[in-house]
Amino acid sequence: MTTGRSSRTARGIYIANLVGQSAIVVTGAVVRLTGSGLGCPTWPECVEGSYTPTARQAESWHKYVEFGNRLLTFVLVALAIAAVVAAIWDARTRRRAGIARRPVILVLASIPILGTVAQAVLGGITVLTGLHPASVSAHFLLTMAIIAGTVALVVRSGDPGDRPVVFLVPRPVLVLSWLLVGVSALVVFLGVIVTGSGPHSGDANSENRFSIDPRTISWLHADVVLLFLGLVIGLIIALALIPAPPQARRRAWILLGVALAQGVLGYTQYFAGLPVALVTIHATGAALVWVAVLFIPPALRTRG
Repeated sequence: MTTGRSSRTARGIYIANLVGQSAIVVTGAVVRLTGSGLGCPTWPECVEGSYTPTARQAESWHKYVEFGNRLLTFVLVALAIAAVVAAIWDARTRRRAGIARRPVILVLASIPILGTVAQAVLGGITVLTGLHPASVSAHFLLTMAIIAGTVALVVRSGDPGDRPVVFLVPRPVLVLSWLLVGVSALVVFLGVIVTGSGPHSGDANSENRFSIDPRTISWLHADVVLLFLGLVIGLIIALALIPAPPQARRRAWILLGVALAQGVLGYTQYFAGLPVALVTIHATGAALVWVAVLFIPPALRTRG
């Protein structure tokens, strides 16, 4: 290691954590959309007396869907532990090489393990409360928060050090980029409320939903999405008019492409009656848009 950047191996582990945390959004969506949220009706056991599904369970194939999602949690725990170990190892390597220590990396590397433990506890609460929409929504939103922390870990581990930030674009463009992050968070939040008030409550025999008119909240969600798309287009235009970093322009175009696809998919699933396959892809798209927008602000500054 000759720079302040984390080693290639460590960064690979951090990126694997980001992929894993994004993947559980998809498996969690599959659980909810197939009505398998109570496929394992107890926690931490799957069924009373067993941590794995049993033939005597009445939940048929739903138990395997929910158990599969729980198994992914163990993968996330392993990746999260690996992230902490990688951060500690990198810190020791830097110390031996006489390079400045970067405690912020260890702090950020702790987010996946702390978040996964919190998710396990919240997941148990979700099951024990019979999939109350508030706990289900919190479960999803916590995952998105962990993803945000993991993106920060990936970004900071690629920085050459912790020198003061040098912004590469004018302040209004920076403000616009963070406004995008804020509006994106609102889109995600409203999307969770839409799902919680619609037909996909999470279990085939449990109809816990928010007492909100699905049509009204869906159109509010759509309006905020249109605002988000307008801000993305505005950012692309702004970056084209100034000497912006090429990486920022590429990321902005990628974000626009993913966001447009997500918007088209959202309208399609709504008018098609919310088929499970389309809603699952839409949940996947939500994670992709969130990750894409979080990578925008770091592209507008440097610590080199």
